[in-house]
Amino acid sequence: MTTSTLGLLAGLLLGIAAAAGGFGGFLIALVLGVVGYLIGGHYDGEVDLSKLLGGRRRD
Repeated sequence: MTTSTLGLLAGLLLGIAAAAGGFGGFLIALVLGVVGYLIGGHYDGEVDLSKLLGGRRRD
């Protein structure tokens, strides 16, 4: 699945969340989408969460 297809699906899902839950539902869906993207990117090796979360530093 291409990146543009994933972006289209994410946009459609956020649109449904906005229509069904109003602005609050839209924000919750957006935050959960970002969290899912970060976790998926971490498992794929694209995102380094230890730098974002301030993981342990080894000297």
